[in-house]
Amino acid sequence: MPAVADAVPAFQEGFHQRWAQLADPHVRALAWLIDAPGLLDAEAPQWRGKVAHLGSGAGDAARGWLHGLDREPAALHAHLSFQPFGRLGRYAEKLMTFYLQHLGVLAAHNVQVRASASQAGGAQTIGEFDFLVWRGSDLLHWEFATKFYLLEPAGGGPQRQTDYFVGPNLADSLGAKMDKIFGRQLALSAHPAAQPLLPQPVVAAEALVKGWLFYPDAAYPPLPMPGVAAAHCRGFWCTLPDLGPAARYAVLPRLSWLAPALLPAADTENRGELEARINAHFEGDSMPVLVALLRIEGQQALEVDRGFIVPEGWRERAGKRFGTVPG
Repeated sequence: MPAVADAVPAFQEGFHQRWAQLADPHVRALAWLIDAPGLLDAEAPQWRGKVAHLGSGAGDAARGWLHGLDREPAALHAHLSFQPFGRLGRYAEKLMTFYLQHLGVLAAHNVQVRASASQAGGAQTIGEFDFLVWRGSDLLHWEFATKFYLLEPAGGGPQRQTDYFVGPNLADSLGAKMDKIFGRQLALSAHPAAQPLLPQPVVAAEALVKGWLFYPDAAYPPLPMPGVAAAHCRGFWCTLPDLGPAARYAVLPRLSWLAPALLPAADTENRGELEARINAHFEGDSMPVLVALLRIEGQQALEVDRGFIVPEGWRERAGKRFGTVPG
């Protein structure tokens, strides 16, 4: 079954309705970080009660502030431009830093923990606290991640289902990333080298994980996945011939992957233009391309669905990379 724009995911439509007045792309991305559901099911036993959240009313509480920021975004723009960023994760982290500073709960961020210099010379980096935040008088350690993974349906094998969510570049998986966060990074505050850097002992270490998960068209919308929040942000993935129809399309650059797209209608493409662009991309690059399927409202185009367009053979490479198909 090809992926089509007719089955409108509820999140995009709800986001456009809730944040219709936001025009600045950075403010819209910040609104998504605050208001979007997390990727992880906080009640799932494998996360051991260590899933952080901003609160169900965080978006409503931030509404007035976000609208004011949209009218006068200079402070946010200055914050983002203070240190250059080129990675989506770094961009999302800077947005979250700005929000936590606004709330007045940020104790510190990006605090590197180093062991004493070894005999070989130089200090060994043990890890880094993404955020140290206050909850009342308690100090918490938050690891923060914004991730995008595609579900590769497995033909069998020993992996957990989260291992079958793979990055578009096949460099990692949701399972591997969560193993790193929950198995190693959240233990950082217990390391002796971390103690002098903390204003007081950490009472809880938690993971705040946002993002989008993408499903092959035959499984879209998806069935419940163990450990994954039921209301997570989702899209599809398919090859270019299987992409369904839409009024207009747009290729989303990496730093525009967070919030549902809102574009000038003049900046969008028809099907033929999109196909030419993606085919040219795949001639020299096997990285999947994230595409927004759009509807037109006046002079604007609003995202109704999104999906990764993968090159021919991507699924087979994904299966071999994670051991789900014979090599």
